[in-house]
Amino acid sequence: MTTVLEKEKMICSNLSVSPEGRLLFAGQDTVELAKRYGTPLYLLDEDRIRERCRTYLDAVNDAFDGNGRVLYASKAASFKRIYEIMKEEGMGTDVVSSGEICTAVKAGFPMENAFFHSNNKTDADIAYAMDQGVGYFVADNREELTALEAEAARRGLTQKVLLRLTPGIDPHTYAAISTGKVDSKFGAAIETGQAEELTACALTLPHVSLQGFHCHVGSQVFDSDVYLRASDVMLTFIAEMKAGYGYTAAMLDLGGGYGVRYVASHPEIDIAANIRQVAAHMKEKAASLGIALPTVCFEPGRSIVADAGLTLYTAGTVKEIPGFKTYVSVDGGMTDNPRYALYGAPYTLYNAEKMNEPAELVCSVVGRCCESGDIIQENVSLPSSTGRGSVIACLTTGAYHYSMASNYNRLPRPPIVMLKDGDSYVAVRRETVDDLTALDV
Repeated sequence: MTTVLEKEKMICSNLSVSPEGRLLFAGQDTVELAKRYGTPLYLLDEDRIRERCRTYLDAVNDAFDGNGRVLYASKAASFKRIYEIMKEEGMGTDVVSSGEICTAVKAGFPMENAFFHSNNKTDADIAYAMDQGVGYFVADNREELTALEAEAARRGLTQKVLLRLTPGIDPHTYAAISTGKVDSKFGAAIETGQAEELTACALTLPHVSLQGFHCHVGSQVFDSDVYLRASDVMLTFIAEMKAGYGYTAAMLDLGGGYGVRYVASHPEIDIAANIRQVAAHMKEKAASLGIALPTVCFEPGRSIVADAGLTLYTAGTVKEIPGFKTYVSVDGGMTDNPRYALYGAPYTLYNAEKMNEPAELVCSVVGRCCESGDIIQENVSLPSSTGRGSVIACLTTGAYHYSMASNYNRLPRPPIVMLKDGDSYVAVRRETVDDLTALDV
């Protein structure tokens, strides 16, 4: 008989096991944390988040000779404490809604270092972002440029803008998170000539200061090939705009997207080595085109917070259907983790109390919602002793869990508890049933 630990090593270095066979996260006993804070429970390792920030900042600064920026893609996890950490670590941020802008402002984040994305900013969004001093708008289309010009003119200011372009790159990831192809809902396609038309338009607007260009090719990619191809297309376009319009782009934002390990089969990524590879390639390409390399921006989100997160559940029903399958139902589900339902996303799950026991029960771990698609993961191996009251841990849940959580079936969302230096504190409190009716009239 083999135990979990004999079958596979831990997928992340902030995971370990106590002599008693309990799962430790950031050095802390997850079973004790579940008892203290209740379940479902989001845990975030603050030291891991800061480590990831510094890895990106140091690598980009070194590889691009001080001519680079790192922006936290806050849609991955947006709450006040995360913006405070980003401010303390010297990160910029990208935001995609008035809600994310408001959260960053309330956290004291310097909004001149914020980049506002979205393919459909409303007039109210634009006005609110300018009210809050957002540094850069990443404009998606001509209608947005017109609206930006009008609002900036009304205020008597000049707004810094990047144009979002689609370079026609397929990252070969989930179709739902691929954003760089010609037919994407995001940006203006270079291939169709729309990117040039958008650039020409921006250069005529007196209250828009065109700083450069942005692209984002997708998420959860495990090497730099897609960034090398995208940077070739984007730098070539920059050279063409210089030749055709005399315009020199000061900034090129390549978006984010390095992947993280959800399961043991996913590769480990050397982020610094990959950034060095991208920088060397871009310097060579820019030189061959006869242009100066712009300031290069990256927008990591998932790879900053994903493996800093872990979700704890309590098992309820264990239902065996002889000859078919076994279900282990937990007290959370698609309300706190919709990613399996959306993408079929893989996860690693453990019985946090019995890490040293053989994992011989093959089951589907499912949620409590009245929905047949409420599944966290199929074909999970857990100890046969797993039963009502067992603490179940789902790994790598720091990104796109709290930010995508819902109140479906009128379920309150879990709290976020931060772990640091052997201690813990609540960053986002648990919702209550009273919170669910707070907006009802």
